[in-house]
Formats: sequence, structure tokens, C-alpha cells
Amino acid sequence: MQQGPLDMRMDLSQPMSAAEFVNTAEADAMAAIFRLYGEERFAGRIARAIVTARNVAPITTTLQLAEIVKEANPKWEKHKHPATRVFQAIRIHVNQELSDLSSCLEQCLNVLAPGGRLAVISFHSLEDRIVKQFMRDKEQGEKLPLEIPVRYEELKSNFKRIGKAIMPQEKEVKNNVRARSAVLRIGEKLA
Repeated sequence: MQQGPLDMRMDLSQPMSAAEFVNTAEADAMAAIFRLYGEERFAGRIARAIVTARNVAPITTTLQLAEIVKEANPKWEKHKHPATRVFQAIRIHVNQELSDLSSCLEQCLNVLAPGGRLAVISFHSLEDRIVKQFMRDKEQGEKLPLEIPVRYEELKSNFKRIGKAIMPQEKEVKNNVRARSAVLRIGEKLA
């Protein structure tokens, strides 16, 4: 990890930086974000450590935050920095990445021509869950209450998934470590 300003915004016009988040959020709110977006088991402990540290001095750099998380995290995963999940959670929260992904998928389907294919690469389980659910829902077609008398043919979907999720092979991961968590899902617009 390298020293840098604690910002994480992809668009600098967005109102909240990562530094503002960690220096102002309540411990409970931070822990909820770490659990939800980072799937961090020690979210509460880490959030309390951040609050304790920021009471001494504001947290302004990536290394400061990484060190606080490292000290608060009792168990490290092999080949993963202990702050990885927390940084992911903060980045997702600051940039509203998951809601942007959902709206992007809808927009892609709207502009895709019949026969066009949508290929999406996700890099962590939260993104992949959204992509998988989106494709499954679109393949099943419009959902209507069971009381409405509609024939199955009238509910046909205009989307189908192509194959199963594709993961990188061992050889690719050796050449590009960042590919290890990538998942490719493909679907086709039918009409």
C-alpha cells in the first residue's frame, strides 16, 4: 500500500470524500457500511478503532487508515491486506457504486439492439450478485400477480443468459493477480 490522500472519489464533484466519511460518521454507521459493502467480520471493532484514532487526530491518508484497520483486525486472510475489505466498503459507499451499477444495467438493456449481447465483468461478490440477479430477473420476464389470468406466452422474456459465469483460469491469475476475483456474465437481448 502506498501513501496517498484519503479521498477515493471517482468524481471529485461528489460531496463526500473517504476522509470526510471516516472523520465524521458514527461508529455504528461505519460498521454497517463495512459489513454491508465490505462483508467485514470485524466491522464493529474496526469502526470503534477509527473513532478512537480520529479523536486524537484527523485521519487524512490511506496509510493512516490502513494502519488503524490493521491494528484492529485480529485475523488476516492469506494474501490479502487486512484493510482491503474496509477500503472496498468505503469506496463503494463514497461513490454509490452498487446503485450506479444497477441503473447502468437497466440503461444498457434499453439501448441494446435485439441480438445484441451484454457482457459484464464484476470484481467482487456484491457486484456479481447484482449482475446475476439482474440477468435472472430479465430472463424470467415481467412479474405479475398470480391472480391475473395471463398466458405464459404473453410473459416471454426478451433476454436470455448465455452460458454460465466465466471465471479466470489459473494461468491467467498467475499472469494477472487482479483477475483472481473477476466473474464474466453474458446475456443476449432477444427482442
